[in-house]
Amino acid sequence: MARDRIEADRQGFVHPDTRRRIYWEYYGSGEREVICLLNGLAMHTGSWNSVLPSLLDEYDILLYDYIGQGQSTSVDEPVFIPDLGDFLIRILDQFGVDRLHLLGISYGGFVALDFARRHQPRLHTLTLSGILLSHEELFRMYHQMSLRFFGAGEAGFELYTQYLYEKIFGEAFVRRAITYLEKMRLAFFKRYQHQVHSLIRFTEAQDPFFDRLEDHMPGFRAIQTPALILAGDQDRVILPAVQRKIADILPVSRFELIENSGHVVYLEQREIFFGMLRRFCCAKSTRF
Repeated sequence: MARDRIEADRQGFVHPDTRRRIYWEYYGSGEREVICLLNGLAMHTGSWNSVLPSLLDEYDILLYDYIGQGQSTSVDEPVFIPDLGDFLIRILDQFGVDRLHLLGISYGGFVALDFARRHQPRLHTLTLSGILLSHEELFRMYHQMSLRFFGAGEAGFELYTQYLYEKIFGEAFVRRAITYLEKMRLAFFKRYQHQVHSLIRFTEAQDPFFDRLEDHMPGFRAIQTPALILAGDQDRVILPAVQRKIADILPVSRFELIENSGHVVYLEQREIFFGMLRRFCCAKSTRF
């Protein structure tokens, strides 16, 4: 499953203040429409490299690391989901990009939804996968369990990586990629074993997001940007029925259930996922 690494055409940092810097990568000439791929919790810009060929023939690609990820600053202080979207605004303004297509998978879906609520004019389309926009007891339990793992020292975190990589993939993908998955898990463990505080801060940032969900719900319901929701039928982190609820909130949306896939649909069913994404972005409509 290994591929030669694709090098970014441009890369750099934005500096929201004197203590923090946000790393970004840009692929393309700047003459085409842009798709921004928003990281999940355990990801960084390099996590997307193997799937870039699925999009680069038609679109420029923008990636960036949240605070605590990849080459961005890691500080042990509260993280706020609206700030993660505002970092993207800084990057877009630096490039002079007025509008873009936004894809948020898993944790990136929180960032994408909040961005759409507050910066809708900057979007052509919004694509979400493995995310929720409702209060769910099973997700609350998963949230609390994750924090307990993170607070249990290095051994606890190592056990969390085992738990996570068992939970997030569907059966078919695990069977064909079991050796690759172990390499992914070890890379995740090594990347965060000395900065678990970043994962704690990301997880804690979900609390104010859900605490204010009712207050912000009118803003979510007012999003007129076409939205595509792609759920894996075997997702055990965010059940498909929970993801389907988002389509009842976003007024211009389409829900698609992807068979034989768990939480990480973009890896498990790459051709189907990016085929739908490309058609959606081209049409800028849920009718594609």
